[in-house]
Amino acid sequence: MGRRVSEPRTFTVDDDDDGIRLDRWFKRHMPDVSFNIVSRWARTGQLRLGGKRAVPGDRVQAGQEIRVPPAEAAPARAVRTQPRRDPLTEDEERYVRDMVILENAHAFVLNKPPGLATQGGTKTNQHLDRLLDGLADERGRPKLVHRLDKDTSGALLVARTARAAGHFAKAFSGRTARKIYWALVVGDPHGEDGTIDAPLAKQPGTGGEKMHVSEEHGLPAKTRWRVIDRAGNRAAWVELQPLTGRTHQLRAHMAAIGHPIVGDAKYGGADAFLTGGISRKLHLHARRLRIDAPEGGKIDVTAELPAHFAESLETLGFEQSAGDDLPPVLAPPSPGRAARAKMPSRRGERRSRSAQPKAKRR
Repeated sequence: MGRRVSEPRTFTVDDDDDGIRLDRWFKRHMPDVSFNIVSRWARTGQLRLGGKRAVPGDRVQAGQEIRVPPAEAAPARAVRTQPRRDPLTEDEERYVRDMVILENAHAFVLNKPPGLATQGGTKTNQHLDRLLDGLADERGRPKLVHRLDKDTSGALLVARTARAAGHFAKAFSGRTARKIYWALVVGDPHGEDGTIDAPLAKQPGTGGEKMHVSEEHGLPAKTRWRVIDRAGNRAAWVELQPLTGRTHQLRAHMAAIGHPIVGDAKYGGADAFLTGGISRKLHLHARRLRIDAPEGGKIDVTAELPAHFAESLETLGFEQSAGDDLPPVLAPPSPGRAARAKMPSRRGERRSRSAQPKAKRR
């Protein structure tokens, strides 16, 4: 049953790994395979990226396939036996099934709650990837094809078959999938819509856990925004559409133009919180996902807001229907309408209203 152990192993690069070095990809996903082993695979032509010979310093792209030798090709000391996953409890199975907002022959779309990590990591034992055991059937176990940050809620698609996973991964990496987020941001962005065009790089000294704007070292990153409603100068409810898929892109971009997402202490610090009973949780929600299905047609699904976000909208006097009544944007803005985002010149300095870059009105 399944693949013979003598066959090479193939992995697909997901959105969150787009642009990182190949050796960094191994550190994230195959930490038991040392750099020396990766280098030896490269020297002997056993390491392939996108069907071509690869070296550890190559940059990976979302949707590319990484092929590595079979497990037994690595020395026994470098391969650690993975601990057996405990079976899900009835409550855990019910929990993941209650997340399902769409199901068809190719995919499940889940409404991921805030606070649940998509994948495991250091000290993270409870995560969505583990819970997917509760959706397994005769097709096998569903497969992740993209991710949401732990504290971001909303629509997340998982594929039911390997073939569907390949199709969806290409759609996400090729940017044909349309993802619409809702966010509450601090202050008034001024203007009705625009594009933030600001390259993002890992911020040194953060272990790769935080991004920053870097013209010199950053990878291209673009975010389309438009205002749904305003609460004076205090806060704005915005629709965000990532036109690229960098780590923490929406959070880093909104903070970079001086309007951090409410509740985002990582990028906004103390300025990311509102008084007056507004929740301190992150107010970023993947509201809508639109993607081509493998055999024609489209998957188009909307995820309900978590309680804290819905309550904040009500507290600020916003009508939730206003967001859904906006006419859809099916294509990014035309070239030349992008606002270049720049970080404040001094660490911790609050950007004055006059210093904020303004996106051009349409």
